[in-house]
Amino acid sequence: MSSQDIGAVASPPAPTAAFVISNLLVCSFLWGSSLLFIKLSGNLSPFVLAAMRGLIGAATLSLWFTLQGKSILPQRHEWRIWAVLGTLNGWLPNVLLAYALTQIPIAPAGMIQASSPLIVAVLSHWLFTDERLTQQRLVGVLVGFLGMGILIGPAALPDSGLNATGALLMAAVAFSYATANVFVRTVKQADPARMALGQQICSGLAATLLALVMVGPEAFAPVPSRLAPLLALGALSTALPILLFMHLIRRTGPTRASMVGYLSPVWTTIMAVLFLDESIGLCELTGGAVVLAGVALVSFSGRLKPIR
Repeated sequence: MSSQDIGAVASPPAPTAAFVISNLLVCSFLWGSSLLFIKLSGNLSPFVLAAMRGLIGAATLSLWFTLQGKSILPQRHEWRIWAVLGTLNGWLPNVLLAYALTQIPIAPAGMIQASSPLIVAVLSHWLFTDERLTQQRLVGVLVGFLGMGILIGPAALPDSGLNATGALLMAAVAFSYATANVFVRTVKQADPARMALGQQICSGLAATLLALVMVGPEAFAPVPSRLAPLLALGALSTALPILLFMHLIRRTGPTRASMVGYLSPVWTTIMAVLFLDESIGLCELTGGAVVLAGVALVSFSGRLKPIR
């Protein structure tokens, strides 16, 4: 389908349970790995990290479009969509996330970020009639919140030693992602793949400009020595999951799609233990199980039907 056919996109068929489950698992795993790759990128400036993440993500998606013979240039009506998504789902949370990870470990960071689906559920309840919080969805949201609390555990207490700045930045990241998820639902008859492409182009360009202004060109000097984790961050943990996620939102609605935010910290915690020697105990295992229960309740309440 060419970019000229965007306005004629047919309504997708109703999503199957297998489609929802597989996309939730794949997206959450890939996004959960992003925190690990940010840590492995070393002490790069948060602005440089956000710039490289956006640029590599944009290059990856541009190559994918080019190989299919599709245009990567925006049409007039796409500029606003690309700019909004490039901010709310791109450079802004990427900068905040990179800075937050200089203050706190990746496991609690991922857990705090898991509050995003709660925000999405509340916003969607007020904005979309078909996204009302039914009794089962409300229970699922509360169960998910309980699981997140179990995962965070003592870190949620005032005397836990968890850096307050890092925690607040992660809360801002969660809110930015949630707002972007809801915005995507308001976009009518747009190609999800082109929204993903535009998001990364605008995110990469804006973050690069900010990096040059805020920290200067010399801040990019360490990039070649950190290229491997940066490539993984931009291609595997950004371009691929956002492409899948845009389709997920369009097919299932923002509330079900945002359940990715509940699953991501489970993967993040596992990676923190395996690769960064962060500890995991009974509360993490219990919290992960409770989170999955909340995901099931919210994601599969009612009949799965196409989003129009």
